[in-house]
Amino acid sequence: HVLLIGEPGTGKSMLGMALAELLPKETLKDVLSFPNPNDENTPLIRSVPAGEGRKVVMQHKLQGTNVLSGANVIMLIFALISIFLPFYLFNRHIEEYGAQVAAIMFVAYFLGGLFILGMTAIMINLSRRMNLQRSSPPKLLVDNFSLKKAPFYDATGAHAGALLGDVLHDPFQSGGLGTPAHERVVAGMIHKAHLGVLFVDEIATLQPHTQQELLTALQEGQYPITGQSERSAGAMVRTEAVPCKFVLVAAGNLDTLKHMHPALRSRIRGYGYEIYMKDTMPDTADNRLKIAQFIAQEVRKDKKIPHFSRKAVESIIQEARRRANRKGHLTLYLRDLGGLVRAAGDLAQEDGSTLVEPQHIARAKSIARTLEEQLADKFIEHKKEYEVITTTGQQIGRVNGLAVLGGGANFSGIILPIEAEATPGGKEREIVATGRLGEIAREAIKNVTALVKAFFGEDLKKGYDIYVQFLQTYEGVEGDSASIAVATAIISALKKIPIKQDYAITGSLSVRGEVLPVGGVSAKVEAAIEAGIKKVIVPKSNMRDIVLEDEQLKKITIIPVEHISQVLKEVMDWTGKTAILAKIPKQ
Repeated sequence: HVLLIGEPGTGKSMLGMALAELLPKETLKDVLSFPNPNDENTPLIRSVPAGEGRKVVMQHKLQGTNVLSGANVIMLIFALISIFLPFYLFNRHIEEYGAQVAAIMFVAYFLGGLFILGMTAIMINLSRRMNLQRSSPPKLLVDNFSLKKAPFYDATGAHAGALLGDVLHDPFQSGGLGTPAHERVVAGMIHKAHLGVLFVDEIATLQPHTQQELLTALQEGQYPITGQSERSAGAMVRTEAVPCKFVLVAAGNLDTLKHMHPALRSRIRGYGYEIYMKDTMPDTADNRLKIAQFIAQEVRKDKKIPHFSRKAVESIIQEARRRANRKGHLTLYLRDLGGLVRAAGDLAQEDGSTLVEPQHIARAKSIARTLEEQLADKFIEHKKEYEVITTTGQQIGRVNGLAVLGGGANFSGIILPIEAEATPGGKEREIVATGRLGEIAREAIKNVTALVKAFFGEDLKKGYDIYVQFLQTYEGVEGDSASIAVATAIISALKKIPIKQDYAITGSLSVRGEVLPVGGVSAKVEAAIEAGIKKVIVPKSNMRDIVLEDEQLKKITIIPVEHISQVLKEVMDWTGKTAILAKIPKQ
């Protein structure tokens, strides 16, 4: 058994399906339920080799038909007698007794024949029902007749009846009109996945009772079927144990572990593996070949889109590098990557192209944008329209920071305008920051406070209060990637040094002034390009994480930094203020 923990779209269900293809098929079984002559509420369960179940059911049905063949002959004889006897007697007695008497005898014999025929039909039907009850054919619960590989069942979101099996309610429970119990039995996915794979995504969403029953099925390798509703007639029926030896592939995220039954997790850990799904893999020749294989697999599964040219495959690999958000790695968010493959294939098919080319991928990226990317576009457009984001000139205490919108595989970069002001007073012990800051962002502001006090402590003692505002961040701010931008804005406001507005800044900051790496650098640089910014400052350790097209790189200058002094020297206009720059400790 396997417990897969990871983000959505990293191939958990794909692994389950692949595991099903590796399991042998020749040992599969068909499962049938038979009536129990001793206890009708305990149907008998029998297993036969795969494909034999249908034959067994057909044989029992043919036997039931043969039992009724004699009754059909009797019915035919009585029908013929009832039709021809009145005519025979009418012709015979018309000369002897006259037409009037013969007609009366004809009607009497005809009505009597119909009465006898009706009674015979009723008796035969009653005997037929009794024979059917005595020789009721079995029901095929698990049919593996046409399977060419081990069964794979996705039980994600299945209710207890669909997962564990159920017994249908019988509204006619008296008068001989009821359906036999063994015919109302319905196999669950755990039984259909016998000798195969059962995949359950978000396993913690299962009810604790259902998780306990699933644990029992795992331990015993067999599980009886009973009615899942207490108010149903099926609740009184409980079959013999039905085989259910399957490989459980459970999936979820880290929160899944909190709501998962401890005994179920222990069972998986004791008889299988707990695996944390990686979201990136090393950018090696072998792994690039696997990405190409994945593209071919998606084309084959779609059955409509054309195959990819070599350059198109290289473009997808480049996109995998960009989405990895980590130097020397490729993304493993295969579901999102597959969406790009299908979108590019649709565009190529629309153009009538026999192969998908790089231009189709470029168009697909612009059309099939994530929700976060669309929101970021609207954000930048709105802020530029109302001049919240400025990309020209110089201003004191104002800087363009960079942030990301969204998380996981779906995020986009945005421009984060930050303003700072130094006011006389000196009543505040710490820097006051506003803009719906999260916990990490607030702690980052405290680190900036320590740095500013270390560099310009004398100025703060003279009676200045420092205020920092993240402009129009209604969605909130989380993370420390704006630390060096905040420090730059504060120093600019404190010393009245203008900041060049054609720069954007991202990076974390230590209390000693070192610039630390941050995430989502490629998306942030793309946001700066979209906003019309000419230069962007990033941590030097993030340089290899930036994966952009050559056309995009021509539009912007990327400046790597390692210390806050490099940032201040680059983005500020130090005309007439060089003495202040000398006070800032160098790296």
